[in-house]
Amino acid sequence: MSARITGSAFLLGDDVNTDINCSNKYLPGKDVAYVAQHAFEQLSPGIATRICASGGAILVAGEHFGINSSREQATHVLHQMNVRAIVARSFGRQFFRNAINNGLAVFECDTSAIKEGQPLELDLAGGHLLSAGKILQTTHPLPAEILAILSMGGLVPFLQKYPDWNFA
Repeated sequence: MSARITGSAFLLGDDVNTDINCSNKYLPGKDVAYVAQHAFEQLSPGIATRICASGGAILVAGEHFGINSSREQATHVLHQMNVRAIVARSFGRQFFRNAINNGLAVFECDTSAIKEGQPLELDLAGGHLLSAGKILQTTHPLPAEILAILSMGGLVPFLQKYPDWNFA
């Protein structure tokens, strides 16, 4: 994953629970590809089709994206949909950690001025997002360790390359 991520903005609201919107919990027996075709339908009908057709999306949400979300499957569904990153005012902590562990970039900033379909350029290392000529700063810069994990595609590939690495 590059430290710079580009894509079109796809808007969702506050309190998006990915357990409801991105898991087979309510679609038993269905695989990740099937769930990806129907993700977020209750929040924005047709959004999965629009995201898949976009060539690369950045989801934009309000407060608490991933609230009450414990399922790692959500990140697999989002990757399947070609979601490159998620920008939100805040994240559910368990979702945030699952995203990092699975190589999905997350970025916290004020999202109120971002419009649907707007091209976005996210600079993870610099801690800012370029949106309609305006620079939005992150409220919580990602530490170098998290940037390294994201650059490797997630925690497992990172630890495979650096098996003796520790947080001390």
